[in-house]
Order: sequence, then C-alpha cells, then structure tokens
Amino acid sequence: MSSDEINESRRHFLTLATVVAGAVGAVMAAVPFVSSMEPSARAKALGEPVDVDVSKIEPGSQVKVKWRGKPVWVVQRPQEAVAALPKVDGRLRDPKSQELQQPTYCKNEYRSIKPELFVVVGVCTHLGCSPTYKPQANDPDPQLGGDGPGGFFCPCHGSKYDLAGRVFKGVPAPLNLQVPPYKFVSDALIRVGEDEGAA
Repeated sequence: MSSDEINESRRHFLTLATVVAGAVGAVMAAVPFVSSMEPSARAKALGEPVDVDVSKIEPGSQVKVKWRGKPVWVVQRPQEAVAALPKVDGRLRDPKSQELQQPTYCKNEYRSIKPELFVVVGVCTHLGCSPTYKPQANDPDPQLGGDGPGGFFCPCHGSKYDLAGRVFKGVPAPLNLQVPPYKFVSDALIRVGEDEGAA
C-alpha cells in the first residue's frame, strides 16, 4: 500500500470521525435547549381537564372548580329559571350569543349541552373580576333589576349577566361570560377542558 493510499484512507477516517463527533455534539447541545421549551409539570397540570361530579348539585346551587387558573362554575338551574331565560332577551346585549363566547355545541338559548346544567368561566368580560352568583328568580336586589330569572352581578363595575351568562345592555362588560369546552363523561360527571368531540 502506498503512502498516498494510507493518507487518503486516514483523511477519510478523520473526516468521518469529525462529522460524527460534530453531529453527536450538536444533538447533545440541542437536547437541553429543546427540553427547555417543554411546559413545566405545573403548567401542564394547569391546562389539564378537571372532572366535576354533578350528581349532588341541587337546583339553584353552584359548584366552583379551578381550570387553567380561572374559576369555573357549574350551576344547576331550576326548571322555572330555564323557562324564564327568553323573557330577558330584549334587555340583553347579545341574546343569541353571536360572539364567539362558547363552543358550537353550546350555541343555543341555554348556552349549555343540557338546559339545566350551565358551565361557565367565572370571570367578568369587562376587567376580569369575579361576578357574584344571584340564583333567586325575581330577586328584589336592584343589582339585577328585580324582575329577571336571577343571574350574575359583577361588584367591581356593575356588569350584569343572566343565568345563561348573557350580558345585559348598558353595563361595562362587552361580551357574554365565556363557556369553556366541556363534555359529559357520564350523567353524573362533567369534564371541563375537554371538548365534546375529543377522544
């Protein structure tokens, strides 16, 4: 074997070794960088779906849970309150919920999958305060007008919503309360944060 052939094979070996070492080094340098872009365990937990047992909610009562750092309310609306919802349509800013404030499967007069169970993010659409639940139909409280089916009142700036989370006219809040994605896992269990169509 000539010295030119030996130098050529040595050069080929050194080139290959350099490329392999460079590739391994690049991968090892990239792994921590890519890993740092993954959400933390805490962030993943905040975005996880939340299960709510609705089997023991009495008509007129409310259950509160936390999802993605926000309060979510599940309200068991009494039948008379559900029947009275259309009576306030003329006083509402967006009675047909034309704005994108709910999933498509909740785009109905109740803004829910089942008329009696209402799931809503408990954050005022004005400046993010948390409204107070006023379940009493025809509550004499002037905050809700005294003649509605009950609803939600924001104490920060006076925004009012009916029991479907639809905002009244003439208040600071520009939009209806947000309905989060949710689905019924069973008749007694709602999963907030997972869409109806999700597997």
